[in-house]
Amino acid sequence: MTEDKNVPIKVHGWRHLLAAQTYSIAGFRRLLQETAFRHEILAYLVFLLLFFAVGAHPGEYIALTVIFLVLCAVEALNTAIEEIIDRISPELSVTGRHAKDLGSFAVFCLLLAGAALVGYVLFSRLSPLWT
Repeated sequence: MTEDKNVPIKVHGWRHLLAAQTYSIAGFRRLLQETAFRHEILAYLVFLLLFFAVGAHPGEYIALTVIFLVLCAVEALNTAIEEIIDRISPELSVTGRHAKDLGSFAVFCLLLAGAALVGYVLFSRLSPLWT
């Protein structure tokens, strides 16, 4: 019996940690191919600059970063769902459409959470200037 070259060999200990890091980097590189993800990175960097400009508190930076990291994770899962659906069901199907729409909705919810945080921080810092 021959060994399949596409199946990774199971490793243990510190080699497992290195292998996991390699898989994560490959996933990040794959995600960078998604236009939406690149836009989300750009938005995060712009919001960091806005937070700096308006004097956001450290906790607000942390909240923005946590939302961004959760968004990255959900975007990765959404992309994985889309890849799996496209592979196992290339024809149009209601179930496939629902799976993709639900993944997209999860991303949208996090975008709304990020927008709410940015809106709150900007409003709380800029509203005293208007009164």
